[in-house]
Amino acid sequence: MTVRRATAADLDALAAFPLDDPVGGIDAARLRAEHAAHRLRPEWTWVAEQDGAIVGRALWWGRSDDAAPVALDCLHVRPGVPDRAGLAHRLLTAGHAALAARPRYELTLPGGRRDRPDVVAAVAWRTDAARRAGPTVEVERLRYEWTPDAPVPPPSTRLAFRPEPDDEVFVDAFRRVAAGSLDVATRREVADVGAERQARDDLEFYRGCPGDREWWRLAHTLDGALAGFAVPSATPYGRNVGYLGVVPGMRGRGFVDDVLGEVTRIHAADGAEWITATTDVVNAPMAAAFGRAGYRATEVRLVIEFRGSGSSG
Repeated sequence: MTVRRATAADLDALAAFPLDDPVGGIDAARLRAEHAAHRLRPEWTWVAEQDGAIVGRALWWGRSDDAAPVALDCLHVRPGVPDRAGLAHRLLTAGHAALAARPRYELTLPGGRRDRPDVVAAVAWRTDAARRAGPTVEVERLRYEWTPDAPVPPPSTRLAFRPEPDDEVFVDAFRRVAAGSLDVATRREVADVGAERQARDDLEFYRGCPGDREWWRLAHTLDGALAGFAVPSATPYGRNVGYLGVVPGMRGRGFVDDVLGEVTRIHAADGAEWITATTDVVNAPMAAAFGRAGYRATEVRLVIEFRGSGSSG
């Protein structure tokens, strides 16, 4: 069994890889489209080859202008291969070593996953492989969608929203909102690097997204106190909620509905036919706010973050 980096000549074989697994699949049409858009690339793809046939693949994803991938999009080993987790671990290890990075792994799960033995087994060997590659943190996230079938929330009568061109003002807002956040990644990053660095990293991330900086809004109460802020954003595929938050001291008053409503209105006013959003399963208040705003839960994603030093075995 050979594990190697893919080349452009492997595209047809990668596209023909059988979709015989209930999770984590990428069909031929999507794979070719992502390659054409430079979001999946041969240099970000590792394959396992036996007797001239590809029996495993690991595909990392990034934006078209990214210098490095930001997530592992697909990890797939054929069912007939002995120790699927072991071969998947070899693919992960080879990719991590060559990329000199360990991007997160995002695995989309179907509904009723815990009641389906085939799904449970498919998730199990993948998570086993990830854990063999080093310490991991696993978080389940809910994905939501808003479409024009749902009403556009009315303008807030309690908060005033305004743009703010100064990034430093938003750094302060990111930092303040992070205090007491229920978002797992935010809490972990604050613990790892501190509130200041975490705030600047968040700002830099959203500055790098396809969304327009002019969409960003600060939210103030009618007497001028900062209540929170909204960072409507986008992906290469469409509009998304991005980031929103309410500062400590203003929580518990339902302001999250006002802020989410502003995000929805901004995108809807531009004719968005589809707005996506995600939140951690444990963040029940945010999930409830999406439901009140007409967002529909569509899927669950298992996000595996690689932590610390990985195995080279």
